[in-house]
Amino acid sequence: MGFSGHTARKRFGQHWLKDASVLDRIAAAAELEPGDTLLEIGPGRGALTERLLKSPIEQLHAVELDRDLVQGLRQQFGHDQRFLLLEGDALAIPLPPARKVVANIPYNITGPLLERLLGRLDRPSSHRYERLVLLLQKEVADRITAPAGHSSFSGLSVRLQLQAECESICSVPPRCFQPPPKVMSEVICLRPRAESLEPELAKKLESLLKRCFGARRKMLRNTLAGLLAPEALEAWASGAGVRLEQRPQELAPERWLALAAGLPPSP
Repeated sequence: MGFSGHTARKRFGQHWLKDASVLDRIAAAAELEPGDTLLEIGPGRGALTERLLKSPIEQLHAVELDRDLVQGLRQQFGHDQRFLLLEGDALAIPLPPARKVVANIPYNITGPLLERLLGRLDRPSSHRYERLVLLLQKEVADRITAPAGHSSFSGLSVRLQLQAECESICSVPPRCFQPPPKVMSEVICLRPRAESLEPELAKKLESLLKRCFGARRKMLRNTLAGLLAPEALEAWASGAGVRLEQRPQELAPERWLALAAGLPPSP
């Protein structure tokens, strides 16, 4: 219905999820309820859209960049008054307010879109979503959800885990898509935290993460050297529950927060 002549476009990063069980897992993870307003980014050919509209949600805003797909989506779902379709780039157009987000994110815009939806530690989003269910490249999903000490744990892990509760839902192999991508994928759920960091604390934390994860193989004693005099450095780390012999990926997000909180203001 409207999609028969359309082929996936590489420049849009199009890989359409076709596996029914994964589509069901995404819809279930969104915990859709009566009265929910939902934002779907990249509905594609509407496989997930169809499931979402079978739920008791109040409204579904869908954002699609490919104008040829827009025509097919309107033909398929335009009869449903709860379905509102926006044509445009999700990184550029105003996004409608919604309680929850579902998205099969094109892998080439993952970072910018996550920042659009969540904001940054030092500049949180003006709109706080209740829940985001996202299909990402598995490598990125692993970095977001990894615990401290895991090989995938990174500065991104710290940032996202301080901004939201991060949970892996399921892995998605290439065969679940048409056309199949060359990498594994993963569905994750993010539940943004109610409170944001104070701007000054967030800036100090960002500075520490860039400094230390830029040399992740080095001990903190080496990457933090020069910030404070040696004795003050020991006292600062100890006060945050941190050993200077540790490496960045060994510190849980709350330890990073404690380090930032204990760092004296720049003179």
